[in-house]
Formats: sequence, structure tokens, C-alpha cells
Amino acid sequence: MSNLIEVGKPSPHTIDVVRRFAAVVFLVVSACSVGRVADDAAGDEIYGQLCATCHGADLTGRIGPALGPGSNAASRPREFLEFTIMHGRGRMPSFSSSLNDEQLERLVSYLREEQGE
Repeated sequence: MSNLIEVGKPSPHTIDVVRRFAAVVFLVVSACSVGRVADDAAGDEIYGQLCATCHGADLTGRIGPALGPGSNAASRPREFLEFTIMHGRGRMPSFSSSLNDEQLERLVSYLREEQGE
């Protein structure tokens, strides 16, 4: 009898599946609703438009990992950040269709500045 689940009450597994699904939907909707970044946007503006929703306005992380000082991202080579931003990684979408090379440079420079480099 202890293995039975109450009718109408979702199991912990069901709740976990629903939460994961909701997170994926949120990421997809966020990525699709970004719009174009202004060609002359500064690194902090690009971060605010493309990254802050998932990584936090203060780079401390939300759905995505922290990117600020002391984070795993801060210890990674610049090329790793550039590749990850342009091609995506795990649940993170690619931004290759949203950023040109100059915008990518400004964004990564902003991250490095905030990380204390």
C-alpha cells in the first residue's frame, strides 16, 4: 500500500519533469525573443540584452551558471567563452546569428573586465 500514489497528487518524478520542461521552454522563448543587438552596442548592453536573463544582471547566475569573479567561466580561456557564446553549450543556445565578431569581442571584453582581468 505504501507504493501507491494519491490520485490527483503528482509524483516527485512528474514534478521534476515538469520543472525541467518549463526551464527548457523558458530558455527557448528567451532566446527567440531576443531581437537584434545594435551594431554599436557596448559589451554591457549586449550582456543585458542576451545574457542577463539566464546568467543574472550581476553575473551571479540564475538558470545559467555564474560568470563573474571567482566563477568557473572566469578561469576559462577567452577562446572557450567565445566558442560557447557563438555555438552554445548544454542548455545554452547559440548566439552566432545574433552577434558579429566585433560584438562578440565587446561582450567577452566586458565579461573579462567584470571578472577582474
